[in-house]
Amino acid sequence: MNSTFDPLVGQVLDGRYEIVAKVARGGMATVYRARDLRLSRAVAVKVMRSDLGEDDEFAAKFDREARSAAVLSHPNVVSVFDQGSSAGQPYIVMEYIEGETLRRIISREAPLPPHRALELFEQIAAALACAHESGVVHRDIKPENVMLTSRGQVKVADFGLARQVGSPQMTATGVLVGTASYLPPELVTHSRPDGRSDIYSAGVVLFELLTGKKPHTGENNYQIAYRHVNVDIEKPSERLAEIGYRADWTIPDYLDTLVLASTARDPRARIENGRELLRGVRRVRQELARSGGGDNPRLAAALLPASPVELETERFRPRTAERPRPAVSGTTPDTVVVQHHQWRRAQSPTSPVPSPRPEPVAHRSPAELAGSPRSQRTPAFPNLHISHDPVHRRRRGAIALVLVLLLTVGAGVGSWWWLSGRFTTVPAMVTLNEARAREAAVANDLDVGTVTEYSETVANGLVIRTDPRAGERLLRGAPVTVVVSLGPERYPVPTLVGLQRGDAERELIDGSLAVGEVTEVWSDDRPEGEVLAASQEPGEQLKPDTPVDLTVSKGREPIAIPDFQGAAADSAVQELGDLGFEVTVEEENHPDISAGLVIRQNPRNATGYRGDAVTIVRSLGPVMVTIPGVRLLSTDDAVKKLEDLDLVVTVERNTDFPIPLNIASGTDPAEGSEVPVGSEVTLYVA
Repeated sequence: MNSTFDPLVGQVLDGRYEIVAKVARGGMATVYRARDLRLSRAVAVKVMRSDLGEDDEFAAKFDREARSAAVLSHPNVVSVFDQGSSAGQPYIVMEYIEGETLRRIISREAPLPPHRALELFEQIAAALACAHESGVVHRDIKPENVMLTSRGQVKVADFGLARQVGSPQMTATGVLVGTASYLPPELVTHSRPDGRSDIYSAGVVLFELLTGKKPHTGENNYQIAYRHVNVDIEKPSERLAEIGYRADWTIPDYLDTLVLASTARDPRARIENGRELLRGVRRVRQELARSGGGDNPRLAAALLPASPVELETERFRPRTAERPRPAVSGTTPDTVVVQHHQWRRAQSPTSPVPSPRPEPVAHRSPAELAGSPRSQRTPAFPNLHISHDPVHRRRRGAIALVLVLLLTVGAGVGSWWWLSGRFTTVPAMVTLNEARAREAAVANDLDVGTVTEYSETVANGLVIRTDPRAGERLLRGAPVTVVVSLGPERYPVPTLVGLQRGDAERELIDGSLAVGEVTEVWSDDRPEGEVLAASQEPGEQLKPDTPVDLTVSKGREPIAIPDFQGAAADSAVQELGDLGFEVTVEEENHPDISAGLVIRQNPRNATGYRGDAVTIVRSLGPVMVTIPGVRLLSTDDAVKKLEDLDLVVTVERNTDFPIPLNIASGTDPAEGSEVPVGSEVTLYVA
């Protein structure tokens, strides 16, 4: 940030802190880089704006920031060294961070792989754990308030909205405190902030690290705040699928759950504080390192906080005769419905229907029951004759034995088939080529289907993963999808130099690349809009959406032609040449302009282009003539001789002789002198 005209730059606050440069300016204060003269170290000094110095509310916020941050001592929190006031302007002296904000990391690199996002986010969670254990709520967690040092360490800064838990609220009704994109729903409605408010904002930051997008957007802050109150934040994996982002990594279910548990709209269903958040982040990082990104439903379930709804169950009591039965039109009690980790009650749409009573059996006479079995053991076919011959009984016994054996074997085989035999297991096919993977799947009685996908880590032609995954149990003949790598996704850089800017940009976009920074420069030999250079060589293979910088011609640079008329000709030639003009010098005499000066210039007081011709006429001064000898010539001859040289002759007698002789005796200037043409010469005659 330019600090040339800042009045504080160069001053020394309280004889100790020398202001070196302006770093940033916020709504309440300006941050400067300063030097602690006493300890010889670089510090950051936050100075309250002069127009807010007399506002008690802002002064209280400024004082609260220093006190809130001063009680924190943690590697991931920006340290506060000192506090004071200079010329009526309060200031805070803090640790100076050499690095960049998390916002720049997100803008440049997001979506980040899960391991990288969690590496950064764990340090934010550690800072919140320290703050919450000290009774401090930050209230403005956002990427702009998270710094990343040159050594990769995360520092949470700007406790300008922080307050001690239990301190009075300093926000007027109806005013949104904090940044709307990271604002917890309860602060929009009615609640006071606590540790869960910071957890919500931090969860939004984690969502943005994983997706590169904010979960809720709108035309203004109030639209965004409305969505925070009324719309659940979706899973990061679903957002990546919506935007069509392709990567060689996936977001596992437990990482999705960590984001949802941090950003639940109901604070009671949210992770409680920074310490719980830090514990959850570390469990997720351990599982991610162990499994390489595979789902773990058990861990995902463990990360969810307990349901805020207390479900009460009524004890069973013996039915009495007086106990009423439910009417047909009656309704059932309320049912608790859990959806997207938000809890609500719903009415059952159905009503209980009483079961029909059994109809009474009419009495029938023995005659009416004739021919019917008298019991379950009465033969259903009384006319069937069964022989009781011993041979027949042995045959029937053998047949019965065979039938029992067949039934036993069939039951065993059937049980095996139903419980185990009809199932198979997905074999491990990752890193196999497609042919061997297909053989392995067919050998396990699976129906193989293949799809292709780019991968940064798996070589072309090898299997990236399978769906279902290896080891899962499937019915024989079930389909299994094998994802085969196409290798790293790369696209060649097209030939861009010589194209018009619009055509070059279309070539990049059509080639799955991105337009980077476009720099316009003057060019004497290329028309306006033509691409002069590109940051990548033609044919170079790049990742999709890699930006390619372009240098584009602005055409010939117009140059003002100065007016050097009357100036020294040599200086005029030098300056015009330095401006890029082709200078032609002509010379001529001039009676009134001294030699070496410019008589005239063409063109002058105009605009030209580098290489244009400019003509300079340099003065040689007036034409000089030599006074001839006229002594002893007659007056007329002497006058004529002098006038023939374009001299102006004045005749003057210089003798006392009584008779005029009309003979020239000399001139002034004397004979042999050089004078300009037109000069006056005195002719002396006797």
